[in-house]
Parts: sequence; C-alpha cells; structure tokens
Amino acid sequence: MELCYQLPVLPLDRPVPKHVLSRRGAISFSSSSSLFGAPDPRQLSQRRGAISYDSSDQTALYIRMLGDVRVRSQVGFEPERRGSHPYLGTFSPIFIVSLSVIRRLFSFQRHLLSSRLLRGVPHLNPLHILDEDYCGQAKCMLEKVGSWNFDIFLFDRLTNGNSLVFLTFHLLNQYGLIELFQLDMVKLRRFLVLVQEDYHNQNPYHNAVHAADVTQAMHCYLREPKLAQSLTSFDILLGLLAAATHDLDHPGVNQPFLIKTNHYLAALYRNTSVLENHHWRSAVGLLRETELFSHLPVEDSLSIERQLGSLILATDISRQNEYLSRFRTHLDENDLCLGHASHRHFVLQMALKCADICNPCRPWELSKQWSEKVTEEFFHQGDIEKKHKLEISPLCDSEANTIASVQIGFMTYVVEPLFAEWVRFSDTRLSQTMLGHLGLNKASWSALEPEGRDTEEVAEVELESLVELGVRGDHLALELKQKLQL
Repeated sequence: MELCYQLPVLPLDRPVPKHVLSRRGAISFSSSSSLFGAPDPRQLSQRRGAISYDSSDQTALYIRMLGDVRVRSQVGFEPERRGSHPYLGTFSPIFIVSLSVIRRLFSFQRHLLSSRLLRGVPHLNPLHILDEDYCGQAKCMLEKVGSWNFDIFLFDRLTNGNSLVFLTFHLLNQYGLIELFQLDMVKLRRFLVLVQEDYHNQNPYHNAVHAADVTQAMHCYLREPKLAQSLTSFDILLGLLAAATHDLDHPGVNQPFLIKTNHYLAALYRNTSVLENHHWRSAVGLLRETELFSHLPVEDSLSIERQLGSLILATDISRQNEYLSRFRTHLDENDLCLGHASHRHFVLQMALKCADICNPCRPWELSKQWSEKVTEEFFHQGDIEKKHKLEISPLCDSEANTIASVQIGFMTYVVEPLFAEWVRFSDTRLSQTMLGHLGLNKASWSALEPEGRDTEEVAEVELESLVELGVRGDHLALELKQKLQL
C-alpha cells in the first residue's frame, strides 16, 4: 500500500476541491491508476495528498494520514470527524462501496506483500510503525531518536501531526516492551491516538508536540549509563507512558487561573496539584477505556496506575523545591541506591521533571521556538484575565514582561538549580551538553533584552513572580536574593 505522506511538493494533475486539499495527507486508488493503471507509486510519494478519480463514475477513495477511509460520490465528501485512529492498512468505509472496489484494494495489498516475498525482500521489523513502503525523512529521523538535537517540530510535520503516536510507539517497540508485556497492537494504537487527541492543539505550548518532545527527552535520559544499568523494563514502560501523558488534556492555563475562576477541576482536587491530578486521572481513564493492561493481573494494572500518577504529580512546578531539596540531600549523603525500587522511582520522577522543562537546554534553534510558544500561552492567559477584569497572573502580562525576561528568570531560578543537581547525579557528555546549551541560550536571551536592563535586575524581577507562583520556598528565595546582591 502506497501512502502519500506530507512532503514539500504539491503538484496535482486534476482539480481537487479546496476542502480536500485542507486534509492532512491522503492516498487514492482508482481503476485508471498504474497501481491499477495511473502514475507510478514513486511519483505519487513525492506529492502531498495526491487524489485520483475513477474514470467511470468520478469516485475517489482515499485514506487520510490518520487512517480514515473517505469515499467521494455524487453526495460529496464526508466531513472529518474526531476519534480517527492511525491504523495504517485498516479500512472503515463511511459509505457503501462496491464489492469490486474493495476486492481491488485488498488484492492490491496482497499483491504488494506476495511480490516482496517472491523477490526475497525480508521483513526487517515485524512491528511496522510507519508503512513499510514509506522510506522518507520521518523513518530516517526515528533512527536518530536518541540524539539530543532531535528536531521534534520537523518530525511532527513529516508525520502529519502524529509525532506523539509514532514516536511513543517506536520507543515502546525499540525497548522490546510491546513483546515483553504482551501488549495488544490494536489496543496500544488506539490508546496512543486517544492520548494524542486529548491534547489541545490550539494550545501554543501544552500540546501533543510538547508531549512528544518530553517523551524523546525521557528516552535520552533512560539511556544514560546509571539509569540504563539499573532500570527495569517496568520502570522504562512507566517512564515513557508518564512522559507521553504528563500534560494530558491541558487547558492552556495554569493552576492559579483555575482556582480564581472557581473552575470545577480546582474544586474537585481541592486546589492541590489540580492540573497534574487531572492529567493523571485522564491517562488512567484512557488506559481503562482501551483496556491496554486488561490482560495483566488486577494488582499489576492498579500498580501501574498508581506509579504513573506518582510520576505525573512530580511535574507540579509548585512542588519544585520539595523534590529538589530531597534530591540534593540524597546526593549530599550519597545514599541513592538504584537497586531499591523506591529509589529508582524517585530518579524517574527527577528525570521526568528534567524532561518536562528541558527546552532551555536544547540547541538554540529549538529552544527559541519553545520559549516563544510557552510565552505566547502565558500572554494569552493574561489577555483573558484582562478581558474579564481578573488579577493578571505572574509572567502573563505582555505589557510588563518580554519573552527574554520570562526566560532569563525561568532559567536562573528553576532550570539551572535542577540541572545542576542532575549533573551531580549523572555527569555525562549529555549532561554537559545540556548545561552548555543552557548557558548559551541564557546569554542569547540576555542579548535580546532592551538596552539599559541589567540581566540580574531582570532575573530578580522574575524571581518575585516565580515565588508568587509557589515555584520556590521562601527561605530559598531569600537565599537566592542574597546571592544576587553579592
């Protein structure tokens, strides 16, 4: 089966309705094609969303990147629906299609498979994450998924907005977790798609691309020598699932906003780790809905849910000082024993916290994009608060803050202390690379600050905002201010 993925070229040899062109990546079959007689599949693969029409009744059958089958007849195209799943090669027609068309489609699939077998082409990977005929950039990028320079934005474009599904599936497969835990492929696909769809793409920052980025960063940390030698397969499964779901169904506003607007989530979770509790419960809901772990003993599936919650709750930025102090104490006393399950779980918590806020430690080209996106989301919340005459949350006032000032404060008082302790725990080439990028990125933002504003002055102003958000304890904030004055 030839899939036309999103590539830079878009030549179409026939006029196609505008609402079809707006769809994400399509493939077509028709009796006049050279799959059944039309252009060569290799030519089709160079096109983005190629559509062919049947010569007899102008019927076009095509498949979106997300796997839905759409049939165009005299009544037009079926509108796009939510809840589509990327089961490549799975067909669920919306309209009744003639039996001959369906036979033609499936006979073509059988022809492709049998011709490969006859030519002696081996199946290199029994779990096809991307279609085996797709040999474009996305598949090549997955071969370097462990690189700290991995461009998640490019990967998301190449997968037509499905970076979280493809990346997480690939990693679960690469670690051998699908086979080890006997995960049902259909259930796993459905779970990952539901996870991706429950992220709000209208959020500039807290969306599925951010979740994919955190998952990729988590993969990099799991490969660090100390963790790779100590973590069990169960730990790795938890770490990847927690990274993929850690901001599930994020509304694009922070906890103080939900509390002061009397949002039902704030009341439900009693104003404590409101968003993180919601992310966790949403993830558990999808696990149960898809029955991903239904084949495991009840005690094991409940244990997965509990430990998944413990990891996600650790990403609450208002509890940063609590986890950082505990991590520092362990390192000072040198009593972290990764042979103990509780200590391994705590290190996973710290790894997820690092992955969640690692954007300032990425190369400038990537870090800058993330900084702009998160600040855009902050400022959007501030605009809502202004509109409804609410007190503007710290860091959310576009008139009082700049992207540079927000980032300098965040790097100085949140990112640098956390990664300084992480380097003490795992002093590797990756850790040094992250610190190097962090220093360069901070210098770059300082250079973008308006003239006359001192970097330390900017950082101190942002510290007051971070303290107001509860990111740091008062005693630590006072200590930092004293250091700043010195």
